[in-house]
Parts: sequence; structure tokens; C-alpha cells
Amino acid sequence: QEQLVESGGGLVQPGGSLRLSCRAARMITSVFWQQRLAWYRQAPGKQREMVATSYPRGNIDYAESVSGRFTISRDASRKTMYLQMNNLKVEDTGVYYCNFFSAHNDYWGQGTQVTVSS
Repeated sequence: QEQLVESGGGLVQPGGSLRLSCRAARMITSVFWQQRLAWYRQAPGKQREMVATSYPRGNIDYAESVSGRFTISRDASRKTMYLQMNNLKVEDTGVYYCNFFSAHNDYWGQGTQVTVSS
């Protein structure tokens, strides 16, 4: 069983930036490249929603609300995926979860709080 470790959340003012990280320390590189990597978020009182997805063949999807502001990426040498968040808005506030998914696994991070407030 893989354990995903998230980091990088915090409090930031509107217009600011944060970078989230999610590391799968025990995952071997070949398995890492097979993963569909995704970030989800859950705002208070709302359902969890997909924010960004990176597919094994390289294509990427973003929620319309974050397109042009957020960037998902992966670093196989560090077994880590990232979410660079720029021009943050109050409505980006929530708990962010990372997800590693394949035909053989469905791993979730513990969640990291992102709060955008002046």
C-alpha cells in the first residue's frame, strides 16, 4: 500500500501563489509513469471536485475555473506531482487532495488546506 504525502498548503492573499506537492515515496518509476495523477479540492459545504488531471500519455485537463492559473506537473525522479497555483482567488479556498490512479491502485493524499483571504 502506497502512502501519498502532501505539502504546500497555507494562507495566501488573493492574487498570490502556492505550490502543492504530493510524493509517492515507495512507488517505482515504471509504475509512476502509468499513473493518472489528479488534484481535487473540497470547499466547505460543497462536493469534492476535480481541479487538474495529468494522464499517462501526457494530456492534461483542468477545471474551467482554474484554467490559465493552475499548472499540474510530474517529476518521476522524485515520484512527485505538483500543482502550481497562481493568481489565487477567494473561491479557491478548500482542502486539496492528490490522487494516484491506475488499473491497479487508487491512492489518496491526506489533504492540505489552502485558504485565500485578505
